[in-house]
Amino acid sequence: MKNASALYVLLAGILWGTMGVFSTYLNSLGMGSFEVAQVRITLGLVIVAVYLVIFNRKMFKVKIKDLWCFFGTGVISLLFFSCCYFASIEMTSLSVAAVLLYTAPTFVMVMSLFLFREKLTGNKILALLMSFVGCILVSGVLTGGKVSTVGILLGLGSGFFYALYSIFGRYAINRGYESWTIVLYTFLFCSAGCAFFADWSVICDAAVSSPNIWLILLGLGFVTAFLPYVFYSKGLEKLESSKASIIASVEPVVGTIMGMIFFDQFPDVWGYIGIALVIGAIVMLNVKFRAKEKSIK
Repeated sequence: MKNASALYVLLAGILWGTMGVFSTYLNSLGMGSFEVAQVRITLGLVIVAVYLVIFNRKMFKVKIKDLWCFFGTGVISLLFFSCCYFASIEMTSLSVAAVLLYTAPTFVMVMSLFLFREKLTGNKILALLMSFVGCILVSGVLTGGKVSTVGILLGLGSGFFYALYSIFGRYAINRGYESWTIVLYTFLFCSAGCAFFADWSVICDAAVSSPNIWLILLGLGFVTAFLPYVFYSKGLEKLESSKASIIASVEPVVGTIMGMIFFDQFPDVWGYIGIALVIGAIVMLNVKFRAKEKSIK
């Protein structure tokens, strides 16, 4: 059912939005962005693999000729997106990079139009505009921020590569692969690629810094990697890639709410308007209107 698929994607976006809580704590222990990404994806991989060994070993089966799909989701999408995103943050600011990242639904919508013949409707376009403007307002980028041409290009690159997860994931689904298999091999390829960027000595030092650190690390892998990617891939099975990408834009809204709860970081009035716009866009995509939408050809 499409409603259930939309719920899966929404849950994925919500869980991704908690990433800042975990990363802020790990950053305080000296771990950088790539170290956090390496731990997150590797632990996610371990959790998925253990689950499948116990409950569904047939999900390990893939055809050699289809490995390009998982190289696409794991390296071209997840890894390249991380490289561009973290570099964009350094050259601009977190808020600017976050807004540029959420150009992803636009890329997904355009590519899906040509690759999968998805219909471009007025409802989708309006929801896309609402979610993007909402992300801008939530980020606070209009109140100021560093500007760098290279940083902006890298930020746009992060949005493009982030969008490619929905594209390569769609190809894998069309070849008969289920969400578990897609997530397993996505994490495998991404973990292998990220290993070249991460400082393993920093990861080892952090791993022994506190008796409770493994609870945080396992939470990072389970809550921000294992569950959301399974949910998102599951949602893609029945939901158009363009719609899924827009629904997942709830992530920065949840990130803002997490900041309010854990770090007393409250947005201004524009931030609250942005939250309302993103939520409104998600509702718009999932409420059935009596009048049929007219496709824009």
